[in-house]
Amino acid sequence: MTLQTGSRLGPYEILSPLGAGGMGEVYRAKDPRLGREVAIKVLPASFSKDPDRLRRFEHEARAAGVLNHPNITAVYDIGSVEGSPYVVSELLEGETLRSRLASGALSARKALDYAIQIARGLAAAHEKGIVHRDLKPENLFVTNDGRVKILDFGLAKLKQAESGGPEETNLPTGTLGTEPGVVLGTMGYMSPEQVRGKPADYRSDIFAFGAILYEMLSGHRAFHGDTAADTMSAILTKEPPDLSATNRDVHPGLDRIVRHCLEKNPEERFHSAHDLAFDLEALSGISAPRVVSLPSAGRAPKKLLWSLAAATAIVVALVGAFLLGKRAGQTDPPSFAQLTFRRGELVSARFAPDGQTILYSAEWEGKPMEIFSTRTDRPESRSFGLPGAGVLAISASGEMAVSLNRHIVGPFTRSGTLAQIGVGGGGAPREILEDVQWADWAPDGVNLAIVRDVQSRSRLEYPPGNVIYQTTGWISHPRVSRDGSLIAFLDHPVRGDDGGTVAVADRSGKKRTISSLYASEGGLAWAPDRGEVWFTATKVGSNRALLAVTLSGRERLLSRVTGNLTLHDVARDGRLLVAHDTLRIGILGRGPGDVKERELSWLDWSSLTDLSTDGKTVFFSETGEGAGAGYSVYVRSTDGAAAIRLGEGSAQELSPDRKWALTIVHPAADTRLVLLPTGTGERRMLPAHELKVTRAHWFPDGKRILLNANEPDRGVRLYIQDIADGNVRAISPEGYRTFLRCVSPDGRFVIVRGPDLKLYLYPVQGGEPTLIPGVTTDDWPAGWSADSRSIFVYRRREIPAKVDHLDIATGRRELWRELKPDDSAGIASIAPVIPTPDGRAYVYGYFRTLSDLYLAQGVR
Repeated sequence: MTLQTGSRLGPYEILSPLGAGGMGEVYRAKDPRLGREVAIKVLPASFSKDPDRLRRFEHEARAAGVLNHPNITAVYDIGSVEGSPYVVSELLEGETLRSRLASGALSARKALDYAIQIARGLAAAHEKGIVHRDLKPENLFVTNDGRVKILDFGLAKLKQAESGGPEETNLPTGTLGTEPGVVLGTMGYMSPEQVRGKPADYRSDIFAFGAILYEMLSGHRAFHGDTAADTMSAILTKEPPDLSATNRDVHPGLDRIVRHCLEKNPEERFHSAHDLAFDLEALSGISAPRVVSLPSAGRAPKKLLWSLAAATAIVVALVGAFLLGKRAGQTDPPSFAQLTFRRGELVSARFAPDGQTILYSAEWEGKPMEIFSTRTDRPESRSFGLPGAGVLAISASGEMAVSLNRHIVGPFTRSGTLAQIGVGGGGAPREILEDVQWADWAPDGVNLAIVRDVQSRSRLEYPPGNVIYQTTGWISHPRVSRDGSLIAFLDHPVRGDDGGTVAVADRSGKKRTISSLYASEGGLAWAPDRGEVWFTATKVGSNRALLAVTLSGRERLLSRVTGNLTLHDVARDGRLLVAHDTLRIGILGRGPGDVKERELSWLDWSSLTDLSTDGKTVFFSETGEGAGAGYSVYVRSTDGAAAIRLGEGSAQELSPDRKWALTIVHPAADTRLVLLPTGTGERRMLPAHELKVTRAHWFPDGKRILLNANEPDRGVRLYIQDIADGNVRAISPEGYRTFLRCVSPDGRFVIVRGPDLKLYLYPVQGGEPTLIPGVTTDDWPAGWSADSRSIFVYRRREIPAKVDHLDIATGRRELWRELKPDDSAGIASIAPVIPTPDGRAYVYGYFRTLSDLYLAQGVR
């Protein structure tokens, strides 16, 4: 099926041909609905009759369609016209790596840059169970701005445990612009197991990666013969020439990485693309001089990667059961011991003064939080005897600061009554202060640094009552330095978002930011000496690594693993308590007519924000590993159809007619409101007016937007912005905060939480707010009824979430529904809950954490 310029393929307008090959023809096209240019690959109708070719084409679409990563080509759509299937993807400007290599080897610096990007893309695909199986320079595209994109998952295999029968063997032979000899070139990147016709897994991609990296550095193919048989024989039996023979600038550490990728035996290659990317980053200078790694949660320790950089070289070697990299002077490798073995979330952990006893709080097997004790030499836990309590801090004298009735008050935040009890137990805890979120002992064991919310501001107090820092964002993980002069903490600029920086403040209130900005951070403690603060954070996604920063701002990497780390405590002798966490934010719900709940999550961090009034469309953000750098906005049908990515930003609400998606761009920095079309149309950016917007909502007329925002050096309050002219006006004093679906269907009132934390109806046209009867400060609104006479309310701290229908005139409550996932292990919260106004459909979000606590020794 040859398409002419100006013709249409479904909704797309063909602009020009881009190329052709064994898997079809590629065209430049325009999507008039979004006003963007795209690339369309079309499989000819004659080929679509070939089941094998059609299967390969469908595999490409299915594989690439579930991936969302800056180093993988984004797939937007799939369709079929007149029997010809097609895939729509992002349009790339640049050239293939094969074209780039036509002039010879790349510089070592450029090759390393490309290699890191390719490894990151492979790691993202492998995490989704997708193996490329045809990685080669023709399938790697270098954009004009230097970004490498992995193309053509046409031979990718979606790994499924339930798949029956033997895997088919495909010898890739076709590429764009096929010329004599390309078969040999393609075959030259196949792994030995592929040559032998055996199943290919992620280690086959790593072998192909090694061959490509070798070629980038040397300008010659790693395996190449005069005939196909010669090439196959070289792959199976021969080693490529030393890189030093063709490029003297190749670092010995880089040469070792290439050799490690090209091991004939798959078991002897890198065991993950994450490990491969990690070692490459270490060579590039991104990683710090000293690195350790921990085993994955919930599994017996396998071979671990230890990568240590000396002053002039990085040595990577496979030794025994661990991958160890030793730097000069280090003779004993770190050791790790798993301390917990149950299924659920570990919330906090601290060393007792004897250094051998550990007190921790956890929610195991879906049960309420409880404090447990264990020993480093006998990892068997026993209950401490304080149900519903959490550990906050332990003093040098053995006094434990605990949080009684600890409950969730917002994303990433719990609160409770601060109390004191000895680590030996016995007697009742002495209550000190209510509504405290975090606390840490000063070295004297008498004073405490605490964090709590007062008048819609997060306050760091040391001692309690003496405010040394406050913010309209939120503060977490305060730790007093060993000499008592400073408090280190995590400073999050936006509520509900765990991104932020590491900061320190002294007793006089002088606050300094000492780290760069991170997309996710959680967990902090002072290093064994006063010179560094250790913390866990990540620049991209949600999988945090263990990092260190000096008071002067010099950062370094301590440890990175596959998955997420959370630092809980550091002992004086340098031992660490660190949790390996599996974190997920998901969505469950029932659409119109559904008889049971359906999983509506998409990637790993599906943050629910809205449900259309007809219950057919759910609106959410992806903010974790799958979203890559920055947030992504999606809509998805509640019938379970694939989600559609609308663009970047933090999702807020759908317009009443569902034509526009209200989005905040750059939610952790200079915020801007953007309207993204859900169908045809162009995005619109609204004037910012120097407002920092934390939440935005549509009015029912679709012409105005309610903002929860603050001006510089002012508190949060309510504003209304007109869409037509962009003008903004304030309608409330400071201290009022909004909720999802907070505007009444008649547009007259807004549900808000006031400065006293009570729920009010705020009149849009002016007047005093009205206290909503029958609710407490623990209640959260979930939306309005269609007649604006009642609201849905629930309590985040309760699992299952009991959702009531509440009459706003009388305060009368009636249970509407109880909500929780069938598997409740590790469920920390159920929020938000969003029913349709008629109550016939609903969706709700859940946050699940599964943790294992480790004792780490030898981290430097």
